Amino acid sequence: MRLFIAEKRDVAEAISIALGGPSKPSGASFFVNGDHITWLWGHVLRLTDPEEHDDRYKKWSLGVLPMDWPISYAPEERHIPHLKKVIELASNATELINAGDPDPEGQRLVDEVIEYAGLEGKPIKRILINDNNSPAILKAIENIEDNEKYRGLSMSALARAVCDQRYGYNLTRCFTLKAREKGYDGVLSVGRVQTPILGLVVARDRAHEAHKKQAYHNIKAQINMSNSRSISADYIPVSTDPMDEKGRIIDAVFARKIVNEVQGQPVSILSVESVNRKNSPPQPYNLIALQADAAGLWNYKPKAVLEITQRLRDRHKAITYNRSDCRFLNDDRHNEAPELLKNLSSAFGEMAEYANPNLKSKAFNSKKVGAHHAIIPTMNVPDLGKLSEDERRIYDLIARLYIAQFYPPAEFTATKVQLEIAGHTFVAEGRLNAAPGWRCLNQADLKDFEKAEKQKELHKLQKSESGHVESAESIKTFTKPPARYSMKTLLKDLTGVAKYVTDPEIKKLLLDKDSDKQDESGGIGTPATRDSHIDTLFRRNFIAEKGKHITSTEIGRGFHDALPDFAVKPDMTALWHEKQKLIEAGEMDYQDLIDDVDKVIALEIERVMENGLNIDIKSDGVQCPRCKKGILKSRQGPKGKFWGCSTYPECNAIVQDKDGKPNISSKPTKKPTGSSEHLCPECGMGLIRRPAKRKGVFWWSCSGYPECKFKAYDEKGKPKIEK
Repeated sequence: MRLFIAEKRDVAEAISIALGGPSKPSGASFFVNGDHITWLWGHVLRLTDPEEHDDRYKKWSLGVLPMDWPISYAPEERHIPHLKKVIELASNATELINAGDPDPEGQRLVDEVIEYAGLEGKPIKRILINDNNSPAILKAIENIEDNEKYRGLSMSALARAVCDQRYGYNLTRCFTLKAREKGYDGVLSVGRVQTPILGLVVARDRAHEAHKKQAYHNIKAQINMSNSRSISADYIPVSTDPMDEKGRIIDAVFARKIVNEVQGQPVSILSVESVNRKNSPPQPYNLIALQADAAGLWNYKPKAVLEITQRLRDRHKAITYNRSDCRFLNDDRHNEAPELLKNLSSAFGEMAEYANPNLKSKAFNSKKVGAHHAIIPTMNVPDLGKLSEDERRIYDLIARLYIAQFYPPAEFTATKVQLEIAGHTFVAEGRLNAAPGWRCLNQADLKDFEKAEKQKELHKLQKSESGHVESAESIKTFTKPPARYSMKTLLKDLTGVAKYVTDPEIKKLLLDKDSDKQDESGGIGTPATRDSHIDTLFRRNFIAEKGKHITSTEIGRGFHDALPDFAVKPDMTALWHEKQKLIEAGEMDYQDLIDDVDKVIALEIERVMENGLNIDIKSDGVQCPRCKKGILKSRQGPKGKFWGCSTYPECNAIVQDKDGKPNISSKPTKKPTGSSEHLCPECGMGLIRRPAKRKGVFWWSCSGYPECKFKAYDEKGKPKIEK
């Protein structure tokens, strides 16, 4: 019996249907012609945490850094029942088939289950499925390979996960504990992707604030042609003119001189160039483009968009895989267009009815589809009235962009006329719209199309015509600072941070990393994780929203400045990726990358321990009367409120509470028996064990509620703090 192990249930279902089996599973698998097809819910295993291997790591302490612990896995608690069934099926199988997504993460999450079950000795094959259509799946099965061929891919993903964990855990504890010595009561979290995102926001804010406006001058001429047409033209500078780096005139006297020289002068036409252009519809959404548009339209946070699409996919079965980073579709998807457009007409009426399924946009290109194709509607078109407003908005975006693939391009004629006036060159540009095409599907797109039309009759000019300058002027304009980030522009920048990298080697590595992707150009993070990184920056109060702008906070900037350069720039992603490629090719052992990262971590911890944390923490707190370093912070114990030192556990002094303030006249004592031994990982305050409604069941919450809403499950009388 063969066992196919897919990454997701819908892939397992698609394999079953392709092989002539049922569309509904029997228990934890589909049964087809003697074979079983099961699935995982993404990662059903997690890398174990340091405190699970060494009790010294249970309390955050500088004395045990850097932490070092073995690589091992434990089941995700919510997936334990299903995991047991998968392992049982795998143990009884004669052959295992890894049907994870065709990328490093998909390879690894199936391999890690096989390794965890101790079944590496069984015959193991690999199929690469990037489309759930039956023909594509059957073709993938025909091309089945030995799973060993992809071991490098699996080890590369493992190395990256382990490095991310060790880098984040160690440096987060190091910076947080040193900041607490200065009275900071939060968590200074460090991450390979998270802190470079903070670096982008800080850099943009400072560029905006440091900008000094400079004047420049646009020289314009209003011209009457011999055929009574009036046109507007702009002066084209030459290399000897006083210009800034963007080719703009910066000398007011010079600009006035040009104006005087051309005023009332005859005009001759040097050239007339008209080109018919077509503007194709944007390709269907991937997650980052969808999040960016939703942020621009309704100020939705990326995490909210991810959750909405998850509901549309899981609850309503209305869209395809929602975490895709691709904006292309397999060619086979074009064959289903007539039926899908017909189904969509129930919700979108004439918009879908008038679509032409015979048209094939550039989005249909199997060669450019990676692990997943673009996000599009499924055949299961929902009743829009039964969707929430958020669901309806996001579904509408996805469906309209899919429908647009079956509308003709927008067409217009662009004209450029070069003119000679008193020995100077001017240029006039015009545009005549021909047909709106796909832009008629959206009122905003149609308005943009109509607004772009200008000097519509410019294309009628002949080179033999002449005219004269009716008026000329120099318009003084000022440079604008780089715009602060909005959620939309930040998300789009995350796909191409390489443009901000000055080191040519690092820039090349980042660009090479994304050379096989169409919507990424030296980016950091993935569509599936960027929302969580941004959300963490908000929760930590490193960034904040001011209207539609995202800005760095005072603590965010201070933390940024205290970090080493490698932590706030995307260089590390590039360098890790270079070594991951060597691991994939079998030219480097995965442990070597982990060892390299461990060395970087150790050196940074040593630097911080020796030099301290150069960060200005403003605090109105009371200094600890025992160690004279920490700040007294409010804590909650079983017997009520008390005040503890911010350097805990290095200093475990406590001071009694009096009317909500530390009673510094009382003698500080050591932490009393029975007070909270467990500190909140979010804010550092004590955790309280609380009884649940169900008898004998407990849970933990932060004593800092409602400011901090951290919660945790109870596990044998201790809070289970998941990273």
